[in-house]
Amino acid sequence: MKKLIAIAIFVFAGLATAQAQKTAKFEFKSETIDYGEIMKGSDGVRVFEFTNVGDAPLVITDVKSSCGCTVPKKPEEPVMPGETGKIEVKYNTTIVGPIRKTVTVYSNADEPTKALKIKGLVKDEDAGDSK
Repeated sequence: MKKLIAIAIFVFAGLATAQAQKTAKFEFKSETIDYGEIMKGSDGVRVFEFTNVGDAPLVITDVKSSCGCTVPKKPEEPVMPGETGKIEVKYNTTIVGPIRKTVTVYSNADEPTKALKIKGLVKDEDAGDSK
């Protein structure tokens, strides 16, 4: 009987602990940024906006891009529950051609690794002026 009571207390304590754990959670306005068609040398800065819809502070530990042509910038401070944050990306628009890149976000969120996408096309104004 003592074993049964001890097991019941252990199970109840485990359930209470599991319910007490809080998590951070991303909700992005959009997980893809479409640059559309832009001219060579245009402003390459865009922003992924998100809200922490979890119940714990969201800490972004790192943000990496799939190549050196895209430079991401993460929030330095935790994003509190209900607050919004931004991940800035700067694409090197001196590179003419299609944009198809991934920005990977590492955090303490319920989904600890999140892949965001950028796409578009950088056009060279000189290439279109041939007669």
